[in-house]
Amino acid sequence: MDSRSVSNFELKAINAWDKRNFTRGIKSLFLEYCSNSTVHGIKYFGCKRRTLFEKIWWIATFLLSVYGCGRLIQNIYRKWEQTPVIVSFAEKSTPVWQIPFPAVTICPETKARSEYLNFSQVYFQMNDTWRDEMANETYDRFRAVAQVCDAHILRGVSLNQTTDPACVDLLKNVSMPLESALFFCKWRNDAGLCSEFFTETITEEGICFTFNSQSSGEMLRLDELHSDYDYISEKRQSPLWSLEKGYAENTDLDTYPVRVLGAGARAGLYVLLNLYERDTDFICRGPVQGFKILLHTSSEYPQVSKQYYRVPLHQEVIISVKPQMITTSDGLRDYTPERRQCFFNHERHLKYFKVYTQQNCELECTTNYTLHKCGCVKFSMPRDDRTEVCGASKIDCYNDAEDELLEEDVKFIVDKSRDYRAKCNCLPACTSVQYDAEISQADLDWKSLFSAFRQSLGEQDGAQFARLTIYFKEAQFITSKRSELYGVTDFLANCGGLLGLFMGVSLLSLAELIYFCSIRPFTILRAYRAKRRDSNVFFDAPPPIVEKPKDF
Repeated sequence: MDSRSVSNFELKAINAWDKRNFTRGIKSLFLEYCSNSTVHGIKYFGCKRRTLFEKIWWIATFLLSVYGCGRLIQNIYRKWEQTPVIVSFAEKSTPVWQIPFPAVTICPETKARSEYLNFSQVYFQMNDTWRDEMANETYDRFRAVAQVCDAHILRGVSLNQTTDPACVDLLKNVSMPLESALFFCKWRNDAGLCSEFFTETITEEGICFTFNSQSSGEMLRLDELHSDYDYISEKRQSPLWSLEKGYAENTDLDTYPVRVLGAGARAGLYVLLNLYERDTDFICRGPVQGFKILLHTSSEYPQVSKQYYRVPLHQEVIISVKPQMITTSDGLRDYTPERRQCFFNHERHLKYFKVYTQQNCELECTTNYTLHKCGCVKFSMPRDDRTEVCGASKIDCYNDAEDELLEEDVKFIVDKSRDYRAKCNCLPACTSVQYDAEISQADLDWKSLFSAFRQSLGEQDGAQFARLTIYFKEAQFITSKRSELYGVTDFLANCGGLLGLFMGVSLLSLAELIYFCSIRPFTILRAYRAKRRDSNVFFDAPPPIVEKPKDF
């Protein structure tokens, strides 16, 4: 509009206020806004040349446009609020040397050497009520080993032991030593003693052996744990690697946790496993003898019974590893963990673990629930000095507690009071690595090999070998990445597009509305006061003195 028409609006508005009619002043301001607004359809509201029917039609059309736009913006907001994250493939493939070789935990199915405990023999003695003729040391060893055997075989057997603080020491005394169970090892085609690569780890399967794990000081909060025994025997440090950040840029090729430079068996791990026939016990662990294998990240405490691979005796097992890695973009750091559905390490504090992973969190949750139900925890669970170790009489209790905790998620849907597992809040870690595997297996005729070389078994008489090979299948893999599906910019862009499509509204249109609701009324009021001040000065001034003409 030209300056003349604008001045006319100002004059009408000032005159409306001048007459001290508030309603007329507001109406004049509204008509000025309608005449100057850039929002589509608004100018027809106050146009005097339009009939009442036309105005009603435009008002109805405008309101329908506002309603339709609002509903669509509501849908966009709901999508932005509920599903702000999308998991997609990364733009580039990742070489395997950027991640550690998987930590490998090996657990023998033979839980006790026969020279220290013949489990089957003691089992039948217990059933035949020979307890009075049994040595206390043998009875204590039997009850300790019973905690790592199949639980169903001991139902109906009176073990009379609610706590067992010496359970781990007894298991260490009777279990297979590392040098015997792991007969020969090669790492990246370099042979060496298995004790150079593996260390003892306490798991729910008893005494196991782990390769490429972080040390207890880096994984666990030692100040919160008891001092009766070490869960992890590994002492090597990994100052240049973390799960979230990976390897530092200045890291040498030979670092810890160890990594490989490519794919294939020559770049992997080779282990010759051994169990002696005289130590085999079928009552404790059933008909399948051999070893359980778990692949996990270096910062994750092994829970072998949840997901493992079997290596039977007299078999060769080849595990071809395919890593699955998920990272999270920096743009999601400002989101709450509930919205992005993952935790960064600093966001979720665990009592017993320094490194947050979903598996570590669930282990801690299971520990707390077991303590709540049984008043004690299993020997392999993290605990403080005030918590007792469950004895053999509590085997059913801590097994049932673990099963009940898994049922909590389903029961919580019906009964909101069953929220123990929900309170654990064990979301995935924002950076996680999982090692999927493809397995091939073949017979290992090692006795024929000895015969072909005309070698006698000698000290290895009664040995039962198995061979394990683990390597990466490919030199590169595709990483998945959490990123924003709808960021703030995307949300505003979608809202702006809908507002423009339905009503022709832009950011300046909103500024225009704010202007007419705040700044413009004060401008008119100021002009009105200036007009009144000028009027008062004119009427309050003294009349001018007029001199009379002189008579001549």
